[in-house]
Amino acid sequence: MNILFIVSISLSFLFLILFFITILFLRALIPFLFWGALYAPTKEEKVKKMIELLNIKKGEKALDIGAGDGRLVIALASAGALATGFEISPFLVKLAQKNIKKAGLEGKAFVYRKNFWKEDFSQYDAVTVYGIGYIMKSLEKKLKKELKQEARIVSNNFHFPTWEPIKKENNIFLYKKV
Repeated sequence: MNILFIVSISLSFLFLILFFITILFLRALIPFLFWGALYAPTKEEKVKKMIELLNIKKGEKALDIGAGDGRLVIALASAGALATGFEISPFLVKLAQKNIKKAGLEGKAFVYRKNFWKEDFSQYDAVTVYGIGYIMKSLEKKLKKELKQEARIVSNNFHFPTWEPIKKENNIFLYKKV
């Protein structure tokens, strides 16, 4: 009887541990299943290089696709652009908006909870993206179709399959729509 009791308690304890591990795993995974890709922030040195390559002019309209915590939107606005970011995760949108406010860029930088595939890019002069390989072919088509002439695009780490970059540095690709 003592052995059965100990085995029963041990199995119950093991079940509880597995249950809590499963809950923690699902809590971390479920937002990404419903609200986009995993969040991978752009490193600060790459943010600086992306902004440098774009050569933002004051008053230009810039877009960050998959804005995450807003760091690129903030950098674009700090460089003089009217900066917009699209982010699908409501958690990251709130964080980005908080970061924009903290940077004192309200009215110059905005992050909206939107699916960028459903948005029109025709108003933007500059675009930043830290996408993932499997979206780049479709994104290339969308950008070529919708962006205005002479618009510039920088992509961090992932290149477009048929579009030749006009410059590449440190795995950052600069494109121009002609």
